[in-house]
Amino acid sequence: MKDWAGTGRAYADSYASLCVGTADALRDALGAPDGRTLLDVGSGTGLLTAAFAQDGWAASGCEPESTMREIALREHPLIPVHDGSLPSLPFAAGAFDAVVANFVLNHVSDPRAAARELLRVSRGRVAATIWTDSPSWLWREVSERAGIAPVAGERLPPERDFERSVEGFGRMLAESGWPSPAVVEVTWTWTVTPSELWVSAEGGVGAAGQMFRSLGSADRSSFRAAFDLVCAERSAGGRLPLQHSAAVAVAQVYQVGSGTSLRST
Repeated sequence: MKDWAGTGRAYADSYASLCVGTADALRDALGAPDGRTLLDVGSGTGLLTAAFAQDGWAASGCEPESTMREIALREHPLIPVHDGSLPSLPFAAGAFDAVVANFVLNHVSDPRAAARELLRVSRGRVAATIWTDSPSWLWREVSERAGIAPVAGERLPPERDFERSVEGFGRMLAESGWPSPAVVEVTWTWTVTPSELWVSAEGGVGAAGQMFRSLGSADRSSFRAAFDLVCAERSAGGRLPLQHSAAVAVAQVYQVGSGTSLRST
């Protein structure tokens, strides 16, 4: 879906700290680490993988974008990072005790095939998250202030798409073979400086960043002026307090003989 090529540094300096906001909910979903193995699929620049490793998981990442992997390896050199992407991961069935995909299934071209692949490589728990209230709302406001058509979210073909809600996420995962997935919504406030947030736009991160890069110089100036105005109105103490919400899902996998069976948590 979105083109993440070359965005590693911009992502690390902006949205990486937002996306790790689901860490506590994922910890609860996956249980005690006890030295077990964990694969973080779509691990980006490695911030969440490192949090799991610090908790005591034998954690490794899997990320297809080279600039993301480079930063992860440089900033977390003791954590392995594999080159691979959904829906075909380079691992054997049941290779990991736990598998997590944080804000990945909302970006892939075939969410159900991707969700099935997460199950395939786990022999324990599997967890995934999607946005239910994503970062795009702020950029829509900026676009409107600038007099530029707001960023239109990418949509999948109807037969592959799913409702971006707790209920819709649960239905999609159940259709993918997840056994009665337990899904909850978590909400948190991310505080960021305007300059940190602007890095994401200028660096081409996400739909807003790709849209900004496509603008001519006059529209870029208008967009930046509108961004500064919105930030000035919303900032407190030089930082923007931005509320976000995500759906967090978990299910259980266990191995029977040479096959894989599923059960609900």
